[in-house]
Amino acid sequence: MISFLFAMDENRLIGKDNKLPWHLPNDLKYFKETTMNKKIVMGRKTFESIGRPLPGRETIVLTKNEKFSCEGCLVFHSINEFLQFAQNNKEEEMFVIGGAKIFEALLPFADRLYVTEIEGEFEGDTYFPKIDFSEWKLISQKDGVVDEKNVYPHRFLVYERNK
Repeated sequence: MISFLFAMDENRLIGKDNKLPWHLPNDLKYFKETTMNKKIVMGRKTFESIGRPLPGRETIVLTKNEKFSCEGCLVFHSINEFLQFAQNNKEEEMFVIGGAKIFEALLPFADRLYVTEIEGEFEGDTYFPKIDFSEWKLISQKDGVVDEKNVYPHRFLVYERNK
């Protein structure tokens, strides 16, 4: 199963200078809890912004760069190569975590979306692709706690693709 996990503002903004445009510890905690002991899938730029494989997760990097390698990571050099791997492991949930080009390429194949919606408009340069939410059913919604460390109102939404 291919799932997406991402946070976005009201304008679908997801990044700024290869980083998150906000500081929201609740979302980082949610990310860790949701992906622990799972496979996470990302493009090379996203991997380089993180700087290392994340502990407790199997890291898959998608890149066209045939020379790219990473100790402790599984590397695929095409979307089709990854999709074949995902098909062979379809009982296992894999979390696509970015960047925008990877989201765009894999959106037609996604089964589930884990979305952190952050109220407000931020400055940045990277947006989640337009999505037709009529193709999706909301299966879970939870408001995030706003406090001194998490100053932006936010909610955690889970969608499944309509069959």
